[in-house]
Amino acid sequence: MRTALLPGRPARPEQGAADRGRRPGELAERVFRIRESGILVVLIVFVGVTTAVQPRFLNLSNIQFVLIDTATFALLALGETMVVISRNVDLSIGSVVGLSAYLSTQLFAQHQGISIVVVFLAGLGIGLACGLANGIMVAAGRVPSLVVTLATLYIIRGIDILIVGGNEVTAASLPNAFLDIPKDTIAGIPTLAIAVAVVVAIGWYYLRTFRSGRDLYAIGSNPEAARLAGIPVGRRVFTAFAVSGAIAGVAGVLWGAQYGTINSTAGTGYELQVVSAVVVGGVAIFGGSGSVVGAALGALLLSTISSALYVLGISPFWDQAIWGALLLLAIALDQTITERLTSALRLRRTRHE
Repeated sequence: MRTALLPGRPARPEQGAADRGRRPGELAERVFRIRESGILVVLIVFVGVTTAVQPRFLNLSNIQFVLIDTATFALLALGETMVVISRNVDLSIGSVVGLSAYLSTQLFAQHQGISIVVVFLAGLGIGLACGLANGIMVAAGRVPSLVVTLATLYIIRGIDILIVGGNEVTAASLPNAFLDIPKDTIAGIPTLAIAVAVVVAIGWYYLRTFRSGRDLYAIGSNPEAARLAGIPVGRRVFTAFAVSGAIAGVAGVLWGAQYGTINSTAGTGYELQVVSAVVVGGVAIFGGSGSVVGAALGALLLSTISSALYVLGISPFWDQAIWGALLLLAIALDQTITERLTSALRLRRTRHE
């Protein structure tokens, strides 16, 4: 039976032809976009349930606290995402935060009237030096990033303890303008959270638009294939670690502004929460997929959970247990998605051959 065609309207292609013309990457991208949307849904449901149990959870001061707390983790998640996408991991960021927080804020006491911008640049330089060291050992030395950054986690923390000793930087030695950074708001929204959101948006645009950003996805998907395709794998991985370290250095300065009192324990355990936020946010721990926006949503979810535990009167020691459980769940989910996606693409390819 012949189907009549409407004037001026082209014939609709068969579904098989449409599937043949569709890039396999579109299916993967759609799956992981749904994953990110799922995080947002979970976050909304969690906030709703917590508010129903304890209405003060949703008051303005607590929302501002969550956003400020999330800002630092979302910033760290940006650098960690670049590393994880390339099939690596940076476990040293917590120690870098601690070292940067102490050394940079100590400049206020050592040099009266020093500019806040100079202090931030100092923190960036400290973090960049640590990131460069990690990048050289991973990219040039071909040492697994897990081994390198686990070692530098303890090395940098040890250096921090030796430098700090029993001393600490107190809020009394810091200028009010510096301590007010996390407190400033625009229409009730912390300025710091807005600034970090802009930085995350820039990071998202870079990874999706610039060739060097897209190369990280190719490296994470298949390092050997990326190398054969002419991608400078070593240079890209080195850059990712350098950026992660620099961001951790800046985050250390923000940590000092947020808490005011800095000692040798600053930033301890941050690596677990940041890696958890990145993986829970949909960035595959095996590399090659995920986005900065998803990682930021993961950071927001974990910060919200921590705040909810406090408001509900539950021991904060449950934080790390929950982060670890979510990390395992996210890795298991990623593995399941990857296996089913691979099977679906293989089946589609077989049908069209």
